[in-house]
Amino acid sequence: MMFRKVWWRCSVIGAFLVLTACDEKLRDVTGPTPDLQPTFSSIQSQIFQSSDSSGRRACVSCHTNQGRNPSGGLNLAVNPYEALVGVASRERPALMLVAPGDPENSYLIQKLEGLSTIGGARMPQSGPPYLTDGQILVIKRWIAIGAPNN
Repeated sequence: MMFRKVWWRCSVIGAFLVLTACDEKLRDVTGPTPDLQPTFSSIQSQIFQSSDSSGRRACVSCHTNQGRNPSGGLNLAVNPYEALVGVASRERPALMLVAPGDPENSYLIQKLEGLSTIGGARMPQSGPPYLTDGQILVIKRWIAIGAPNN
């Protein structure tokens, strides 16, 4: 019983700290996608399915099964949430594409940032332009809060 009270208080304090640490306005950091929010539906509609004003192509231009085999076997055109969250990477099977709560160990983030740990090319492969640091920050926030299907 005492453990539950302590756990609950720590959870509330942790949530407060996370929310207050994220006080910058997303609109100010997301560049060519000013309405991008840390929700799956926003990321899907503004990153996966759409190009942006910087000239970055939509992810589904390569990651689709319409008229082609999806690049890297990743189809973001049909059931993208199920294709990403909790799914092992083909290039680095020890890592999940999206590891809920752990953006730094999510292979998607490593591919978007072009880290030396990735196999293949930085995404989007048609870049530059690549996603901006602000766009990647929003995706990281979504993963950090558990990658909910929202």
